[in-house]
Amino acid sequence: MSRAAFGDSARILQQARIAGPMPWVIAIMIALTVMAASAGLALKNVADNARDEISGGITVQIVEGAPAERDRQAERAVSYFSNRDDVASVRRVPDDELAELLEPWLGEMGASEEDGVPIPALVDVRLSGPVTSARLSEMRSELLAQAPAARLDAQASWLGPVFDAIRSLQFLAIGLIVLLTLTSAAAVWLAARSALGSNRDTIEVIHHLGGSDGQIAGIFQRSVAWDAALGGAAGLLLGLAAVFVLGQQFAGLGSGLVAGGGLGPVDWIIIGAIPVIGIVLAVITARFTVIAALRRML
Repeated sequence: MSRAAFGDSARILQQARIAGPMPWVIAIMIALTVMAASAGLALKNVADNARDEISGGITVQIVEGAPAERDRQAERAVSYFSNRDDVASVRRVPDDELAELLEPWLGEMGASEEDGVPIPALVDVRLSGPVTSARLSEMRSELLAQAPAARLDAQASWLGPVFDAIRSLQFLAIGLIVLLTLTSAAAVWLAARSALGSNRDTIEVIHHLGGSDGQIAGIFQRSVAWDAALGGAAGLLLGLAAVFVLGQQFAGLGSGLVAGGGLGPVDWIIIGAIPVIGIVLAVITARFTVIAALRRML
């Protein structure tokens, strides 16, 4: 088929472009995918930063009602950990700082030892290596000999349920991305099938003039690529706007755990690649759909 004849046929087919709601459908899918991917990446950063922060961390509580005895055992605990070679740092948390942390839950009176419940002494310990069950058991038995009211726990065990919840949310985000990808491919498949049906007579004429399946598929590919580019750009802008608004809301919480969920340069590159991947997926889907339909049609 000559180039001029093929060009005329292409223009005939392009008069009935796929278009329609397709760019809007792709825009919505890309926007949702951007939000899901951003949430998944942010959760990953939260978990990684939290693990790094509490790695090797141990918390010691001195649960003793008598203030003098509590202070004495707290000093013994600080001395015990200060004399160990495998301890990187040890610090007793000041009582004023503890009262400030407990005030949102106990109230101003409840967080005050004079009028409320006794506040246990708290010692923050950082080991030079990972916290293993064997090391924890050894330190617990030795510490109890000097401070019977001491309770020793690995900080990672406190956040175990939090990490499990974050992992579940990450799987949910991945599942949502996969579902949106399949939905986008199905939408392109339906649009390509519809366009083929409405242009069946023209396609048969092009075929009789010598046009190949690949040439006809190329016409639909360019149409789909254009629609996907428009939808992808719009979806990316919508998704980024939603991510920015949500990011501002979470930043206002002032929580250290949430603050660790900021997106890095690599994360933004991944998010920026989502529309490009969407365009490639749409073009590939359209090509296979058209070629498969033409082989059955003609």
